[in-house]
Amino acid sequence: MLVDSVPEQRAERAPAPPTRRAVRSAGLLVAVAILAVVAVASIAVGAKELSVAQVWHGLFADSGTYADVVVDERLARTVLGLLVGAALGLSGAVLQALTRNPLADPGLLGINAGASAAVVTAITFLGVTSLTGYVWFAFLGAAAVGALVWFLGGSRGATPVRLALAGTAISAALYGYLQAVMIMDEAALARMRFWTVGSLSSATDGTIRQVLPFLVAGTVLALALARPLNAVEMGDDTAKALGANLNRTRALAMLAATVLCGAATAACGPIVFVGLMVPHIVRSFTGPDLRWIMPYAAVLSPVLLLGSDVIGRVVARPSEVQVGIITAIIGGPVFIFLVRRRRTAQL
Repeated sequence: MLVDSVPEQRAERAPAPPTRRAVRSAGLLVAVAILAVVAVASIAVGAKELSVAQVWHGLFADSGTYADVVVDERLARTVLGLLVGAALGLSGAVLQALTRNPLADPGLLGINAGASAAVVTAITFLGVTSLTGYVWFAFLGAAAVGALVWFLGGSRGATPVRLALAGTAISAALYGYLQAVMIMDEAALARMRFWTVGSLSSATDGTIRQVLPFLVAGTVLALALARPLNAVEMGDDTAKALGANLNRTRALAMLAATVLCGAATAACGPIVFVGLMVPHIVRSFTGPDLRWIMPYAAVLSPVLLLGSDVIGRVVARPSEVQVGIITAIIGGPVFIFLVRRRRTAQL
């Protein structure tokens, strides 16, 4: 009897395997730690080489040249990168759930195109030349296109397919308008060329203050929609059976994505692939639950954006490559890989 009971006692003493929730929580803490490292690198590394001591003095003990570089330039663009990256990741997660398309991104619904078209109009016909002016016109353009897509997609009868088709059609029309205006106005082309690439280099405290309220509001709304969007992803019939209000959820999801992506685009121009790649990759290890996808996307998207910005600063010293170019270089091959992997999984 004593011999037979030994294995049972050992089995009782064996530690229980970690739950999936514990693994996800630990992973999120690791992601936050990675983000902290990348944020520090964004402050410490730039096109202008500074030592650790010089960066430290610029942050805490100097009001001269080092402070101008570290605080006025790098710190502002790092904070903006954190905010914009989180906004793009969250908006991508929301749109992928809304359209039931794991490869959807904010550009699918024409939000980027609306912001760009509004800025081109402001530059060409209204003489706006400052970044402060770009912010408000870009945000209004994104909001107008978001509302138009919702209306053309069927409003209360909107479906994922209708929304995607409406967004694609509006994007095509607006990009045609953009090309026509910029070809006819060389001055507008010169001023738009820098903004349309997507950059954090023009970040200022004023820009951050202007877009911060919209980013906070959009983030709160997106996180609040995680549970109802989980139901929407399961299909209309299942969502209704679970008590989800489809029309209200889709309208609020469109609003959240428009506010987040519109404010992000207004602050630093259209930046591609961040809102597509990160939520899609995150889904592979968190599962389909948006209550986990959204926090992960909000943390890891700034890692990608700030990491790309740091790479852009050092690869072409003393000049720099804009972050929108780096994310496109990284995102193109990754997107092809994701599409091929998804096609292989469906076969």
